[in-house]
Amino acid sequence: MVLWLLEALAIIAIISALAWFIILILSDADVSLILKAKFGKQPESLAGKVVWVTGASSGIGEAIAYCLAESGCKLVLTARRKEQLEKVKQTCLASALCKVKDNDILILPLDLTDFESHAQKVQEVLEYFNKVDILINNAGKSQRALWMDVELSVDRLIYEVNALGPVSLTQALLPHMIERKEGQIAVVSSLAGKVGVAGMRSYNAAKHALQGYFDSLRTEVSVNNIDVTIVCPGPVFTQALFNAATAKMGKEVGKHMDVSERRMTAKRCAYLTCVSVANRQYESWVSPHPPLLLIYIVLMFPDLSKWFMKKLGAKAIMAFREGK
Repeated sequence: MVLWLLEALAIIAIISALAWFIILILSDADVSLILKAKFGKQPESLAGKVVWVTGASSGIGEAIAYCLAESGCKLVLTARRKEQLEKVKQTCLASALCKVKDNDILILPLDLTDFESHAQKVQEVLEYFNKVDILINNAGKSQRALWMDVELSVDRLIYEVNALGPVSLTQALLPHMIERKEGQIAVVSSLAGKVGVAGMRSYNAAKHALQGYFDSLRTEVSVNNIDVTIVCPGPVFTQALFNAATAKMGKEVGKHMDVSERRMTAKRCAYLTCVSVANRQYESWVSPHPPLLLIYIVLMFPDLSKWFMKKLGAKAIMAFREGK
């Protein structure tokens, strides 16, 4: 009887492992998120929530704004470029699928590196909507440069934009959520926050720091019914490469992404991000293959993956990173 039970359990384990692997190979996100997208809560479940999205003027943040507007969320849209935010708002309202009105979308220009302004910006939002249910820290700046060429001033800029900015804004907003005993902080990190990639030292470091900051926060605020969700996208079609920093302060890459590259659309990334938020996931990976498969290998076999990346070399890894 015991032998039969063990054999049955072994067969179930093998079938489960095969099913998990098949889902992974056919998907563009981690298995848990794909299952949530299929059987869990959809972004529409967030209807009526006040959601603050940083970096909402373009790229993933812009696409998140469209997804949430179609889901019936009240929005705070933040970025440095007010005119671009206004365009995003009008696009939201012009959509036949939009479920919110003009006064349900607040445009709030903000420079994330202006830390002293964050408390005032939080106050402006609370005066307008009386609450914030979800903060999506999406704003960020990418970088492309060899390790030895990077000026420390670039490290500081990328760290302030990608790590300290979200930390500062979150810290300014958290007392409100703690007082309400309710809320959610979402962070758009990157697969670069899970593994070091050649040619983007400042960005890698900042995203690794971002992971540490918000993994730490999750544990501390759980007693206040506040969840922390970290979403790690891989290659996505945006303007991030055009605006990416280089080794020298003030100089940007200025290149557009090639349509032939293996990247996810910003719309798909935004949808999966919103699914992750709706289901209050702890962490989600959103990427096409092979980066998605690679991240599993990196985390399951760290020594083997580091040896493999050394053998591939920096040029191959950088091309891989760009979806080539």
